[in-house]
Amino acid sequence: MPGTVEKKLADLGIALPAPAAPVANYVGFVRSGNLLVVSGQLCFDPEGKLVAQGKLGGAVSIEDGQKAARACAINVLAQLRVALGDLDKVQRVVRLGGFINATPDFLETPKVMNGASDLMVTAFGDRGRHARTTIGVAVLPMDAAVEVEGMFEVS
Repeated sequence: MPGTVEKKLADLGIALPAPAAPVANYVGFVRSGNLLVVSGQLCFDPEGKLVAQGKLGGAVSIEDGQKAARACAINVLAQLRVALGDLDKVQRVVRLGGFINATPDFLETPKVMNGASDLMVTAFGDRGRHARTTIGVAVLPMDAAVEVEGMFEVS
């Protein structure tokens, strides 16, 4: 039976997909004590298509970038559910890292990453407030617009 966090997500119309399998020599998440680190997740929708492809500051708008970051966050949550069985075991969202596929002159990466951050705060309330790094990068796998990783305190 889904817990409180998954019920909030369902109320938002969000169903967590099966997480994507790693495509190289890494795992989707690692737990060490009460910390769980989720590998970078691309902006796949539930059908496995990229929500946004290309560069922010180029063909991808800030709004589409925010949607892509939100999709990444949903995929991070899907990895968490597999790792924990219940998202209510998340005690704190400690940190999110965002990688934004951007042109060299694009300066709005924090606005794009808010798509992921806002979802974490909506899902977890004050436990969702987190430290964050947002980095503009030259390219991401499959030319995805956004990739998000996370670190969580769990029980």
